Amino acid sequence: MREQHGSIPDGLHTNPHIAKLLFSRGIDTKEKVEKFFYPKLEALHDPFLMKDMKKAVKRIDEALKKKEKILVYGDYDVDGATSVAVVYSFLEKIITTNTIADTAGTSTLGFFIPDRYVDGYGLSKRSIDFAKQRGYSLMIVLDCGIKNNEEIAYANENGIDVIVGDHHQPGDTLPDAYAILDPKREDDTYPYKELSGCGIGFKLVQAFSIKHNLNIREFVYPLLDLVAISIAADVVPLTDENRILSHYGLIFINTMPRPGVEALLSYSKVEHVKRSTKIVSGTNRPLYFNKELTSNDLVYMIGPRINAAGRMESEEGNTSARLAVELLLAKDINHAKETAKSINEFNTERKMLDSQATEDALKQLAQNPLLQGKNTTVVYDKSWNQGIVGIVASRLTETYYRPTVVFTESKKGDMLVGSARSVGGFDVYSAIERCWLFLQHFGGHKYAAGLSILHDHLEPFAQAFEDIVTQMLKDDEQALVPTVIIDNELNFSEITFDFYRELKRFSPFGAQNPTPVFKTCRVLDTGYSRKVGKNHLKLSLFQQDRQSFPINAIAFGQGDLFETIKSGVPFNICYEITENEWNGVVSIQLNIKDIQFDR
Repeated sequence: MREQHGSIPDGLHTNPHIAKLLFSRGIDTKEKVEKFFYPKLEALHDPFLMKDMKKAVKRIDEALKKKEKILVYGDYDVDGATSVAVVYSFLEKIITTNTIADTAGTSTLGFFIPDRYVDGYGLSKRSIDFAKQRGYSLMIVLDCGIKNNEEIAYANENGIDVIVGDHHQPGDTLPDAYAILDPKREDDTYPYKELSGCGIGFKLVQAFSIKHNLNIREFVYPLLDLVAISIAADVVPLTDENRILSHYGLIFINTMPRPGVEALLSYSKVEHVKRSTKIVSGTNRPLYFNKELTSNDLVYMIGPRINAAGRMESEEGNTSARLAVELLLAKDINHAKETAKSINEFNTERKMLDSQATEDALKQLAQNPLLQGKNTTVVYDKSWNQGIVGIVASRLTETYYRPTVVFTESKKGDMLVGSARSVGGFDVYSAIERCWLFLQHFGGHKYAAGLSILHDHLEPFAQAFEDIVTQMLKDDEQALVPTVIIDNELNFSEITFDFYRELKRFSPFGAQNPTPVFKTCRVLDTGYSRKVGKNHLKLSLFQQDRQSFPINAIAFGQGDLFETIKSGVPFNICYEITENEWNGVVSIQLNIKDIQFDR
């Protein structure tokens, strides 16, 4: 456990705990508090501040008026699928409703999602051949493309203009695209750098709407649900524009979800309530579902299923990742349910594959003491499915808590492909970049990256990665020690429904706006605690030497502590405050992150 400290300005909030939370998030004035607690769509930045935005809008205008064929292209993950769905559905509405003068009956619109196993990551030459053969003269490439210099040159040779809308770090030289929308460009002064790929697509349609004076509420805002899904799944910071986009996207999901989202959520037992008496937080609108969905729910209920479509191998000529976009574009609930069923089956298969691969990887590490003593984890097995190595890398970081790369063999067998995951604040992208001598391809960001190497380079890469990570960590001995950051210490008597309602105003939670974590000292079992599930605890606690009512808590994966807790030894806990509903009764519940016993 580690607590945060700082000097808090007066007047931030009447509750000192809430004031401290605000301050720890960089909210140190009343004006910032107002902006944080009351996000407004009007506060979104002008999309034309982004480099090349005018060029991109102008080229789409030209394509519509000249009746050109437009192909929307996106990556095979959640961010890519939502990006394509945003831009495709927007342009489809423009075209089918004859919204723009002189464009009636114009462009044929299509979309292309690459096959992970055939095309690999980013823009592929196969997709350009596909576009050329079918007469597409404009490609809008989303959530990738910023490093596809060779492929974009190939598109240019074939008479196809490319608009890139990416949010990843550019290489040393930008591709020769018609327009490049990426706030991370060195020559871009756009005021916010952390949009998701779908967020870039959203800014493009926002700019197009402004240019043509379209009704933003009709054409643009209904797409916010897709942006919220991308923000949650891609783990981009929930600050600035992302906070606004996510806030309103969640309102759309909770009040008027699109058919594809509703169909997918049904597999997580989230169902429509016809006459809901509950109101969505921050609105006067009735809740559509039997629970109010949060960013965390999007991460666990929607993200893995959409990703699963892109992880599984496809039948000849039928890219499974395409199903995710079809689902998000579905206008009819029955069609959406059929597509969601297929996607859920992919997810079931994915879970089986990643469970087996994770078990194999853990055995590799357990049987090799040399691997256990390192600051990094690098494992390989040619039998692992290429689509799940990123998940396995995440599982391994949970167990060993160190920068991890998991490799398998490419479908062609000509190289190894891998996924990297990081821990804490460590920049795994930078570490991999420094191993450039052994890389064929790589891309990603601070916490996750994809890469490919030749077979003979596995051992040299693993050693170089270990040496570079060790060097980068030399001044931070605690970097590979799991740490729970504690926002403040509370007494149980301070945990009230009013306090919980104030905490909910900090949502949506995510990167750089985590769910608040509190500490309470010297708590005891009331005698009603018990073990549940495989290794979990359902606790009933009170605070020693304090007058407080008992409070319920859940502690996942901490069943081994049960006997010590029942022995009557006081202990300290750190936890998130949540709400639990059972048989219509709502109560406060603590989600315990760590337990420490007094010594």
